Amino acid sequence: MTLATEILIIIALILSIILPGLVFLLGERSRGRFKGALAVNCFLFFGILLITSVVLLAGSSSVFAAEEAASAGSGLKEGLGYIAAALSTGISCLGGGIAVASAASAALGAISEDQTILGKSLIFVGLAEGVCLYGLIIAFMIIGQLG
Repeated sequence: MTLATEILIIIALILSIILPGLVFLLGERSRGRFKGALAVNCFLFFGILLITSVVLLAGSSSVFAAEEAASAGSGLKEGLGYIAAALSTGISCLGGGIAVASAASAALGAISEDQTILGKSLIFVGLAEGVCLYGLIIAFMIIGQLG
């Protein structure tokens, strides 16, 4: 990568930080400025992601050949293992968050009516949080098998 492309990427990254803030601060005091700032932020993020991907991957086939020779032991199994570990943690945390949101709001409503059921409601909220821990344990087991 040449010095000019590095400087261009640095300038683009700095603009991606400054421009959404300017759009937000200079926009009208309405809901439109939130949408405008979000649109600019998304456009700049995905644009810079695309540009840096093209710049970094263009004409670097010798780099890939050197990496393949250096990492002959690692392969598809290791990569898919890490993806599986990330998915097990991420999806279980999403499910746990949805479950805790429902259980906690119902528990708060029930406790406001009858305070004697506090223990039972905490058990249900704790069971919902346990789903996240199970996903994390599975991720540790997957990563343990890779090593």
